[in-house]
Amino acid sequence: MFRISQYLRDLATAERTGSYPALPARRGAGLPGPVVIWNLIRRCNLTCKHCYALSADHEYAGELSTQEVFTVMDDLRAYRVPVLILSGGEPLLRPDLFDIADRAKVMGFYVGLSTNGTLIDAPMANRVARARFNYVGISLDGIGAVHDRFRRLEGAFDLSLAAVRHLHERGVKVGLRYTMTDLNAGELPALLQLMHDEGAEKFYFSHLNYAGRGNIHRGRDAHFIATRRAMDLLFDTAWRDAQAGSPREYVTGNNDADGVYLLQWVRERFPRWVEPLRQHLQAWGGNSSGVNVANIDNLGVVHPDTMWWHHSLGSVRERPFSTIWSDTSDPLMAGLKQKPRAVGGRCAQCQHVAICGGNTRVRAQQVTGDAWAEDPGCYLDDAEIGLDARAAGATERVAVTPFKSARSARIEDIPVVSS
Repeated sequence: MFRISQYLRDLATAERTGSYPALPARRGAGLPGPVVIWNLIRRCNLTCKHCYALSADHEYAGELSTQEVFTVMDDLRAYRVPVLILSGGEPLLRPDLFDIADRAKVMGFYVGLSTNGTLIDAPMANRVARARFNYVGISLDGIGAVHDRFRRLEGAFDLSLAAVRHLHERGVKVGLRYTMTDLNAGELPALLQLMHDEGAEKFYFSHLNYAGRGNIHRGRDAHFIATRRAMDLLFDTAWRDAQAGSPREYVTGNNDADGVYLLQWVRERFPRWVEPLRQHLQAWGGNSSGVNVANIDNLGVVHPDTMWWHHSLGSVRERPFSTIWSDTSDPLMAGLKQKPRAVGGRCAQCQHVAICGGNTRVRAQQVTGDAWAEDPGCYLDDAEIGLDARAAGATERVAVTPFKSARSARIEDIPVVSS
C-alpha cells in the first residue's frame, strides 16, 4: 500500500517550516509480523468482474471453523501481527464474523472490515458499530449504473452508499475502495467528490491486478495515460487536503510505481524537496508481498498476498502461520524476501527499483510465466526510469495480452441481476 497522504503531509510540513521531517527511526530486533488480510469466507452475494477470489453466492466446502480461526489468531498474536483485515467473499455472510471480530479486538489487533456494503442496513450497521472495527472499507467502482455493472447487481450502488451513511451515523470510520480499469476510469473525479460530500475518511485506489476475474479481464486494464491522469488527480486532491490540514487519507495499492510517479510530481512543483522525499520512499521500499503483507484464504491456505491465490505456501491446518511465513524454502517466498529482488527486464535496469521494489510480481508471472520478469503494469516510460530505448540491445516492453479461455467467455456473459 502506498500512503499518498503521509508523504504529502510531510511535504506540507516542509513547505510551512522550511525543514523536511526526519526519517523515522529504523526498527530494531523483534520486528512485528505482517499485516494479514484474511478471507474468512469465499461466498459472496455478488459476482464482481474484478474479483480475485472468483467468489459466487454459494457455500464453499472446507472453510476454517470458528475454533480453527481462534487457534490461528493466537499464533498471529504471538508472532506480533499488528493488523487483521477481515475480508471475503463477503465477510458479513459468515455467521461467526462478529465473534471473530470481538475476539480480535480483545486481543489487541487493529481490525478492519472489507465489504461490498450491500448487506449493511440499519440493524447490521448497529452490529458493525458494536464490533468496534477500526475501519470499514466499502467498494465503489463508479456512480450508479457504472458500479452496478461492475458488481452485476442492479441497485448495488444505492445499497453501498446507504451503508456508508448508516455507518457514519454510528460513528464508524469508513473508506471508499475503487479499482480502476478502462471501463470506469472516468468515474474517479465523481467518486472523489462523493468522498468529500459523504465525509468518508479514506479513499483507496486499487490498480487492477491480474488475479481471479481481474486476470480474466486484464485486457481491460486502464491504459497508462489514463493511469497517470488518475494519479495526478489523486496527488492534487491529497495535496490540497494536506495543505488544509484535513485528516482525509488517500492510498493506492497494486502498483508501486506510484512512489516513483509521486517523486516526479514533486520534482516538477517543489524541486528542493526531491532528495529528502527520495530517502523516505527508499525507506518505504515499495512492494510488500511476502514481507509485510500476507494472506490467509478461506481454507486456511497462506499466500504471499491476496493476488497470489494460485500459489500456496502451506496450510495453517498443517503448520502454524508463523512457521509458514518464516520459511524461505519456497523459491517464490525466498525471492520476495530477498532485498533487492532479482527482477529482470526493464525492472532490473530501472534507476528507481529501490523505491518500488520491483513493483507487482504477480502481474509479471501471470503474463510471462516468470515471477521475476518486468512488471507489464508499470506505467512509467523508459526515459523516466533512466533507460534509453534507442540503445543497443534495448528490447520491447512485455505486452499485456488478453486472457483467453472458454471459461472467460462465459464469465463475461453473466448479466446484471435485477434486485
